[in-house]
Amino acid sequence: MQPVPAFHASEVRPRPHRRRLRHALRPLLALALVGVGLTAAPAAGSAAPDVAAAALNPYQRGPNPTVTSIEATRGPFAIAQTTIAATSVSGFRGGTVYYPTSTAEGTFGAVAISPGYTATQSSVAWLGPRLASQGFVVITIDTLSRYDQPASRGTQLLAALDHLTNASSVRTRIDRNRLAVMGHSMGGGGSLSAANTRPTLQAAIPLTGWHTVKNWSSVRVPTLVVGAENDSVAPVSSHSEPFYTSLPATLDKAYLELNGASHSAPTSANVTVAKYSISWLKRFVDDDTRYEQFLCPAPRGTAIEEYRDTCPHS
Repeated sequence: MQPVPAFHASEVRPRPHRRRLRHALRPLLALALVGVGLTAAPAAGSAAPDVAAAALNPYQRGPNPTVTSIEATRGPFAIAQTTIAATSVSGFRGGTVYYPTSTAEGTFGAVAISPGYTATQSSVAWLGPRLASQGFVVITIDTLSRYDQPASRGTQLLAALDHLTNASSVRTRIDRNRLAVMGHSMGGGGSLSAANTRPTLQAAIPLTGWHTVKNWSSVRVPTLVVGAENDSVAPVSSHSEPFYTSLPATLDKAYLELNGASHSAPTSANVTVAKYSISWLKRFVDDDTRYEQFLCPAPRGTAIEEYRDTCPHS
């Protein structure tokens, strides 16, 4: 597979219309809230809903986030799950769907997650309920072959999203305009391929990704690249770091390197992977700026070897 071609900064995907509209209306809505006597929004650490933010963003879901809430093993939404049999779909080998049981707040964004080389969906299954309980519909997939390469895994991630939005039993719960991809190892490389193929995606998160292609300068999807300091399978120096640096400088992007971690770190419950994946998905799939506080300024801590960013996000 040949590296994707470079492109000019002027070709970078503009933020969706809803974001431009929200920023344009912010001053007017603030005045309107004052005019009708609404009090100021609660502080970011509060568990109460942010009325002003909700007025600005119809895709906001759940109470105001805190460090505790994004580190928790479960979020505020009750969830259920259903199995998609391999024999009932084409383009991927079935999977498991995790979803919020209530749609009282509206529809949700959806995330497809691919395992890595020779692995099954069980290796990324912990992310299903973790993300779904924060307000997403999530599908963890099995690939057509355990030996599928990253580009194929990217195509399968998109097939899974298409199935979710067009034919699945949860399709009415999903906003088809708010979709994202994730994956581990070759599945992480697949998430980059999927983002390159479908620029209308709202977020991509390669987890200790592996791909022979190193140039992703044509990706226009907000991307969080997660690497591991002690990864001997996909060393950050030849995978995650060049992935991140090749993404356009004008793109909303971040690089998180897990301190002292190995290639398999994202395949079991990992607080650092979860909290920043949740924050990234909330920020870009839901356009929920309440989660900006966890991404900008760049987070620090003993679990993080390095973090790079393009803050502030657009």
